[in-house]
Amino acid sequence: MPLQLTGAPSDPDLIRLPWDVPLERWPEHHLVSLPRGISRHVVRFARLSGKVYAIKEISEYYAKREYRLLWDLSRLDTPSVEPVAVVTGRTGADGEPLDSALITQHLQFSLPYRAVMSGTVRPETLNRLLDALAVLFVRLHLSGFYWGDCSLSNVLFRRDAGSFAAYLVDAETGELHPMISEGQRLYDIDVAHTNIFGEMLDLEAGELLHPSIDPEQIADSVVRRYHRLWGELTSDDIIDEVDWHMIDQRIRRLNSLGFDVAEMMVRRKAGTGRLIVRPKVVDAGHHQRRLLRLTGLDVEENQARRLLNDLDSFRVSHGLRHEDEAIVAHRWLAEVFQPTVQAVPQEMRGKLEPAQFFHEVLDHRWYMSEEAGNDVGLPAAVNSYVKNILIFKPDEKALIADDLTG
Repeated sequence: MPLQLTGAPSDPDLIRLPWDVPLERWPEHHLVSLPRGISRHVVRFARLSGKVYAIKEISEYYAKREYRLLWDLSRLDTPSVEPVAVVTGRTGADGEPLDSALITQHLQFSLPYRAVMSGTVRPETLNRLLDALAVLFVRLHLSGFYWGDCSLSNVLFRRDAGSFAAYLVDAETGELHPMISEGQRLYDIDVAHTNIFGEMLDLEAGELLHPSIDPEQIADSVVRRYHRLWGELTSDDIIDEVDWHMIDQRIRRLNSLGFDVAEMMVRRKAGTGRLIVRPKVVDAGHHQRRLLRLTGLDVEENQARRLLNDLDSFRVSHGLRHEDEAIVAHRWLAEVFQPTVQAVPQEMRGKLEPAQFFHEVLDHRWYMSEEAGNDVGLPAAVNSYVKNILIFKPDEKALIADDLTG
């Protein structure tokens, strides 16, 4: 079988690498030295045309399987490395067959756990690292991915504005399903606990772990964080129809955890006047695009998220769950958004732009409802906000104009 490179490589020079040489014996001039985690396979980094590729030597079956899985995960927008190609048909200079190779794009500015955790790690840094790991596990499980080998060794961490983002780099044992089963999910986390405990013990034995860090506590902490986050994202809320403001509380908690709410599944609990509510979470950036498509409102991402949350609440509270989304959006614009922003007296309309005003009114409504113990409604919130808060705000439109002309 002749040498074959299958995939979507952006660099034609990939085929010119020394594929007739076992990866562990590749000449140094083809390689770049980067920190890497523990792997059961030989892994090397090659630089071509200013890009760095991770190359893993593995059997043809598993190389093709992992390539497809990584593409599927990428399509689902999960945090994972980007697959580039699979190289098959490799033979050595002596004519003996060699293992195939999986090529992925190296994740820039990323570090394996040994590089992040070795030496002195402050408790707050460690907490952010564990949070990132729990978020990765949850995102993968929400997408229907059963990992089969959850561990720190199969993850890369990248610093993210004071926090960490975790990425899957090894999907060899994984399976992608429409929905992960409860048994698969719990087994995955049990495996993660065992693997993380072992990895921490390995660091401790090599005197690479700070003395204040307890390996078992680290493994336990990841599992606790995972279960807390999974419960927050997937549990049902059972509420009375008049207590819809409680859903706003749930959405706020999800937002604070870094997840956005795309839509909510609502059904009536049999034989009662109560509703069962479950949110559907999505990645950031979704809301700006969705709001623009539905309403023509071009606003900032956080504003879009808040407006869409209110739009989705409007859909449910008005019994429009089965109505066309565009029709519901048009009604929400005409019945909720526009009357709210038009309630601002003419002389105050330069104080805040409409989307920001609407967002702040929703905040004000939430605080009023918390204090009253029930939903006070939007008209009352608008009236209170205008009289008690907006009147004291500076005229931002005038300030912006002054800045531009100054």
